[in-house]
Amino acid sequence: MLSNTSKYAIRAVIYLAVHATEDKRIGIKKIAEALEIPSPFLGKILQVLVRRKLLSSTKGPHGGFGVGKDPKEINLYDIIIEMDGDDLFNSCLLGAGSCGELDHEGYCAIHKDFEKVRKNMVELYKGKTIGVLAAKAERDVKNIVL
Repeated sequence: MLSNTSKYAIRAVIYLAVHATEDKRIGIKKIAEALEIPSPFLGKILQVLVRRKLLSSTKGPHGGFGVGKDPKEINLYDIIIEMDGDDLFNSCLLGAGSCGELDHEGYCAIHKDFEKVRKNMVELYKGKTIGVLAAKAERDVKNIVL
């Protein structure tokens, strides 16, 4: 359901929430390598997130990227909206236009059923913060036995 752009953005923000600090920024090459994301594509994604203040960046030899605000204040919905807009939450499942803009019933054969799913998706993505996901990622990495 999510675009690769949104998936990569979410993974990168979680990675930065786990690994970057005020004193330690992470370079794009390291992020791209760790997450196995093409560096040029990742660069475009990170710059969008910096412009939207979800991430911060520092130039120079010790520069790189970090989280732009408290990870507990960034939810998945924020990232998805910045990367892809609100089409995921408003587009007609059958491709008949935007269900959110329809003025009459029956235009989309499953509009009423999908409306409930759409509402649940919004609640899920708004309810999951980068802070919670980063903490879970840190725990999971520590529990891996090599």
